[in-house]
Amino acid sequence: MSLNEIVANVTWAAPFVGAALVLFLSMILKKNKFRNAISVGSLLVTAVSATLLLKSVLESSTGVVRFSVPWIPALNVDFGLYVDSLAAFMVVIVAWLCFLIAVYSVKYMEDDSGLSRYWFFFSFFTGSMMLIVLSSNLLLTFIGWEGTGLASYALIGHWFTDEKKNWVGDPGGKALGTSMEFSPSHSGVRALIFTRLGDVGFIAGIALIYAFTHTLSIPDMAAGAGTWGPAMAIRGLLLPFLMFFSLGAFAKSAQFPFHEWLVTAMTGPTSVSALIHAATMVKAGVFFMLRFMPIFFLVLTVLRTTMPASASSVTIFFTIVVYIGAFTAFFMATQAIVAKELKLILAFSTASQLGYMFMAAGSAGLIPDFTNGFIAAFGQLMAHGVFKAALFLAAGAVIHTVGSRFITDMGGLSKYMKYTFIAMLVSALSLAGLPPLIGFWTKDSMIESVYQTGLIIPITLAVCTIAITAFYSARLVIRTFRTQPSPNVTQLAETHKLHKTSLLMVGPYFVLALASLVLGVFWFFLGGDFYAALTKSVLGLVNKPTVFQVSLDPLTTGLSLGMLAVGLALAYMIYGKPNFQKNIAAKMEVSHGFRAIHDFLYQRWYIQSVYYKIFVNGGSRLYRGIFKWFDTKIIDGFYHGFIPWFTTKTYKLGFKFFETGGIDRFYNIAIAKAALSISNSFRKIQTGKINHYLLLLVIGFVLLMVFLLWGLL
Repeated sequence: MSLNEIVANVTWAAPFVGAALVLFLSMILKKNKFRNAISVGSLLVTAVSATLLLKSVLESSTGVVRFSVPWIPALNVDFGLYVDSLAAFMVVIVAWLCFLIAVYSVKYMEDDSGLSRYWFFFSFFTGSMMLIVLSSNLLLTFIGWEGTGLASYALIGHWFTDEKKNWVGDPGGKALGTSMEFSPSHSGVRALIFTRLGDVGFIAGIALIYAFTHTLSIPDMAAGAGTWGPAMAIRGLLLPFLMFFSLGAFAKSAQFPFHEWLVTAMTGPTSVSALIHAATMVKAGVFFMLRFMPIFFLVLTVLRTTMPASASSVTIFFTIVVYIGAFTAFFMATQAIVAKELKLILAFSTASQLGYMFMAAGSAGLIPDFTNGFIAAFGQLMAHGVFKAALFLAAGAVIHTVGSRFITDMGGLSKYMKYTFIAMLVSALSLAGLPPLIGFWTKDSMIESVYQTGLIIPITLAVCTIAITAFYSARLVIRTFRTQPSPNVTQLAETHKLHKTSLLMVGPYFVLALASLVLGVFWFFLGGDFYAALTKSVLGLVNKPTVFQVSLDPLTTGLSLGMLAVGLALAYMIYGKPNFQKNIAAKMEVSHGFRAIHDFLYQRWYIQSVYYKIFVNGGSRLYRGIFKWFDTKIIDGFYHGFIPWFTTKTYKLGFKFFETGGIDRFYNIAIAKAALSISNSFRKIQTGKINHYLLLLVIGFVLLMVFLLWGLL
């Protein structure tokens, strides 16, 4: 095993080792004092090894580090790693973000009673994510995929005792008669169910590709794109395969209609929210698309040459991805502009930004240069991971300080939490896309990519989302830090109960906010080199440009900046000026139209309620109806009615037959008569005369001699 192969294996194995040590020590020690150090240390090892792995990939002549050992020969599956430039950059981003979030967790979770469980699943989650990124075959990818699902279920429901302070949603809030308040345990189950629904399609896709290729190797899948693609197209299975295969990615990244699990995942600790929503689990779906979109584009290229009529299957798939991504971006952003919970605003934002990434990934297959859409999607993945992790961690510090998750209980915190305010301001403006922050560059590249597709509806939704994103980003910062202090903050300040945020918590999100600023300032000069390194050896990516450079299209950039200005200006006018805000609030009270729109957005377009009405409540009613029918017809009618009647009748008939025919006639009569008859016959032999006995003795002796002589003869 070479040094590069060792480093690659350490990258995914270190978190699992850390998780195992935490679990083992917790079993043998009453109080495991080493779990923080073990978990953070194992994640630091992963981050350092991931960095060394990236260095090896970029310096390698092939640009790939591979490792393979026999695993399941019957399925032609090896335990293998395939680290190209895409995987190498992805593991670096994930590993360092997980490490920083872990450092934050040391202080944030210090008094938690379930700390061993927390660190176990935190490390297990990171290791599973590494497997998704580094694996060379679909089976190992799926194992990591399900590992992140299991860990996210446990982490989202970490506070499973369901104290009200850990719930998400307005206390007692309802929409269409359905509760809009969710407990941690319920939210964990929701996340598991929603993502598993998509995974059913993923499994079907894996089975289908294996049926056509007889291998689960991803590199072999790319190499054979010219074979299995046309073979599926001939049978009309190509588009169904692409949709089923990608369904798990749509669910994992909370794309419509699988978006609801992400919203209620806010019941977990804020560090979990940062872990899941910023860098790892939700980005697994985006990484999946970036891993396989180049392979699908290879199929499209082959079909355009050999089977032009069938090429539309792949084009339709790319178009569907663009539409779903653009709609999700717009749809989720509209809900963030009215949300009252700090983390809930960020959750809506995460799903919206993921929609942008899917939109860019799908547009790659519809524009002249596939690489432009590819690098736009990954650039946003990287930038969003940095500034959204900072936002979530800072939000956790704010919630911890004021003791409430609602922005109505905040306000005026900038003078009490200066560093948190700076970090959140920079990160929120990067999310909005304000130049020269990194979010501006990556957002602009995505808008340019979708603009080149010529699809009017996605373009319109994407552009409108810019203004909405700017609005809710500014609203979040102003309502939290710059408006008049709420009564809650005033009371805490007067009683000196505004908690000072620990450096262990401030440090990680301040570093991330600073990274968002520094990357943005130098992106114009360094972005081209980054894109060149990113695309050095991506599996399936061919015909890439020889030179990369960061450029701005005047039309899309001007449109983007215009919408940004509109969103920021509206937010400042409404929330930055108290009198204007009071006038808006007064008009909303008397205007049924404004109130209806607000309620429609606040209740999440009523989709959550419709889901519960149709699938949960409808399913329950169907179950109760079936149960009632089963209970009355099967249980009462058959089990309690027919079976006892049949048994009784059978018993009576059997008893009658057995008692009279068996017991009375056979046992009491027939056997007794036979015994008496035999007894009488033997008794007649006993005459009491010696001559008779001597005669019988002679007869017996003669018969005995005859038998003996017969045997000798």
